[in-house]
Amino acid sequence: MSDTQATDMSGWIGRKLVDADGDKIGTIDEVYVDEQTGEPQMLAVTTGLFGTRSSFVPLAGSTAAGDDLQTPYAKSQVKDAPNIDVDGALSPDEEDALYRHYGLTPPVAGTPTVGDPDEAVGHDVSGPNTDSAMTRSEEELQVGVQQVEAGRVRLRKHVVTEHETVTVPVKREEVRLEREPITEANVDAATSGAAISSEEHEVVLHEERPVVETEVVAKERVRLGTETVTEQQTVEADVRKEQIEFEGDEPPAPR
Repeated sequence: MSDTQATDMSGWIGRKLVDADGDKIGTIDEVYVDEQTGEPQMLAVTTGLFGTRSSFVPLAGSTAAGDDLQTPYAKSQVKDAPNIDVDGALSPDEEDALYRHYGLTPPVAGTPTVGDPDEAVGHDVSGPNTDSAMTRSEEELQVGVQQVEAGRVRLRKHVVTEHETVTVPVKREEVRLEREPITEANVDAATSGAAISSEEHEVVLHEERPVVETEVVAKERVRLGTETVTEQQTVEADVRKEQIEFEGDEPPAPR
């Protein structure tokens, strides 16, 4: 390749090159063309924080995005491209290294490559040319668990008053009148006083009365504890899958 600029690409020099997400990769510094066909093949892009590094990016698959040129390659892939000096030409080894880095097959002048179908170059209308295979991808659910706070529980003690009724047995003395006849055994006590007189006898009666007091008694201890239980929960999510369909004439049946 030489550093001859293609006429229809010269207007892009000095503009920004952005990736598929619109993030700036760098500024287009040169357009490299194929020496045999004259077709633009590679861009030299000034990258780095202060524009001190140049990286090469294949032009294949690039499209206009306003005033910028958008490449299908990621910014990180351009950043990791082989470090090659912008000296006006790329050697065959440098060219091969660049195409391998971007997963491309170097262009071959003349007729298309003929050989094993598994090694044939496929024409990708949506991006850079690759091999004849198409990769089908699909999303898979990656399910895990995350521990979060579900609530809080605390112990609080307060005093309540309850009315209790208790039956208590109590004793009391009652007066009972007892009469006994005069006998030889009690005649002396019975006649020891005046023959006839006025007298008064007093008897003190006693009784028990309930006495109510309270006593604080420890009854039990209460604490908070946790235990782990396992339950089954069902999660749902949408996943995308690529499907490959065949269009065109039916291929011949294998022999």
